[in-house]
Amino acid sequence: MDKAFLASLLFLLILPLPLIYLQRSVQREIQAIFLILTRQPEISTALFSLLFFPGVLLHETSHFLMAHLLGVRTGRFSLIPRRVGGGRLQLGYVETASTDFVRDALIGTAPLIAGGIFVAFAGISRLELNVLWKDFTLGGSGSTLMVLKSILAQPDFWLWFYLTFTVSSTMMPSTSDRRAWIPILVMMVIVTALVLLAGAGPWILLKLGSIIKSALDAVSAVFAITVLIHLILLFPAWVIRKVISRVLGVQVV
Repeated sequence: MDKAFLASLLFLLILPLPLIYLQRSVQREIQAIFLILTRQPEISTALFSLLFFPGVLLHETSHFLMAHLLGVRTGRFSLIPRRVGGGRLQLGYVETASTDFVRDALIGTAPLIAGGIFVAFAGISRLELNVLWKDFTLGGSGSTLMVLKSILAQPDFWLWFYLTFTVSSTMMPSTSDRRAWIPILVMMVIVTALVLLAGAGPWILLKLGSIIKSALDAVSAVFAITVLIHLILLFPAWVIRKVISRVLGVQVV
């Protein structure tokens, strides 16, 4: 197998792990900050939901539009946060009729598709974070400060950074969104195994390898930008939470 193709595949498989960890860590720090400042769970929840409203709006709207595009009936549509089982916070939801697992999987994946498109556009076209990520993965260089200055000088940088953060932090499918993924993944594994057993793998890589690699790189770029944004925000959020916790004498467990 081509080394470049294998590297793209491995990169894509590895990135979701730090992505999920960083998303949860940043969101947890922000929730703690609001709770320490307000000391009111209801108010802190409202502030948290307002902060992430653009991302939640895109997330739930993409569910709604994909369902209608596929001819699936929808029920209630809500952007009001609510507590669900296990103490988790649900920022919004769309009720959809039960259908086949293919359409269920597509509806569940819609936020990732819509969010990925936005993150790719904003992160690369408006913020040029791909340049910073490349410099970061190469171990940094003398040009890092120049790259940062160039990025900060982009028009409406903070607006685009905020929107990219909220969208990228809410685009991952929830547990209920992923319920139809298992049959799809099983089918993909079976088809891949049959292709390999039939000896068609080299032919597919020869004919479609460049297209598949480009697709893998595109998805990896979205995940990489998301990881970078949350890496940038995690330490400041942690410091702010520690400082106000010590100043106000309030700890969040």
